[in-house]
Amino acid sequence: MSDRRYLFIFLALGLAVVAVAVVAFLFGSPQTGREPLPSVLEEIAPLPGSQVPLQTPIEVDMPVGYRVEIWVDGFRVPDSEVRFVEGTGVHSWAPARSSVIVWSPGPHTVSLRWRKVSGLPDEGQYSWDFRVF
Repeated sequence: MSDRRYLFIFLALGLAVVAVAVVAFLFGSPQTGREPLPSVLEEIAPLPGSQVPLQTPIEVDMPVGYRVEIWVDGFRVPDSEVRFVEGTGVHSWAPARSSVIVWSPGPHTVSLRWRKVSGLPDEGQYSWDFRVF
């Protein structure tokens, strides 16, 4: 083969790699098709639309000074079952045998209602769906 043919092949391969990188960047972003979280929510788990095993806990990370009510499939999780770490603002709940609410395979909806307990008032709510397998 001639030098021009090698040059053409390497140029075509280089352009193909660039095209794949551009398509991956444009369509492979983790935020594509998902609405952003409200600014007061620092992090939630499980993520909206995810599939998780039965023993997965719900975790809500809020700024210090906020309290959260957690609702699962329309039922309020009792405060006695929610583990709250005041120093970090993390609220978590995992289904237990003694719990009123248990996971079953299928879709579930979690709703949050928060309020600020010190300083200027701030209240809000957010809900999302995920699937247990």
